Amino acid sequence: MMTKAYLINAIASTNRGILATETEKQVILAAIANLEDLNPTPRPVEAVHLLNGNWRLLYTTSIGLLNLDRIPLSKVGQIYQCIRVETNSVYNIAEIYGLPLLQGLVSVAAKFEVVSERRVKVKFERSIIGLKNLIGYSNPETFIQQIEAGKKFTAIDFPIKSGEQQGWLDITYLDNDLRIGRGNEGSVFVLTKA
Repeated sequence: MMTKAYLINAIASTNRGILATETEKQVILAAIANLEDLNPTPRPVEAVHLLNGNWRLLYTTSIGLLNLDRIPLSKVGQIYQCIRVETNSVYNIAEIYGLPLLQGLVSVAAKFEVVSERRVKVKFERSIIGLKNLIGYSNPETFIQQIEAGKKFTAIDFPIKSGEQQGWLDITYLDNDLRIGRGNEGSVFVLTKA
């Protein structure tokens, strides 16, 4: 039987999926499906105490996220998804590293609406893209507090029109420190509590 440890080991050398071979992708997807069958939290959207918090991406098949590593002269650092259940907010934050003083950040703030016991509809509201030193970024927690306080950043900071960017996410596995989700574009996400 494929376990959580098996999945973590299988994705360890793939740099969140960027370096995964086709064979590795198949093994990982099988391990994910096996773990989803063993989901200890059958109603994950209602498990607020588990869902809430900062999550770090371990693996994805999302082309949008994987393509961030193709930005010239840069590499993707940590990618976070921070969930604030009390405000129905989710913050996606990708740290970008490159030349000295050119460390950047690509982030999207969104609201989510519960659709079922495991699905949320996501409505993207704001995107912030810029250099960490101009934004004053030090960590996801402080950055989110600044966003929630209404701070306007020295960056490409713009609202996303409500009708343009929407999607959904099924939370297919959730425990104390691991979350697996499947998105509307067919992408898979494996995250660990940060």
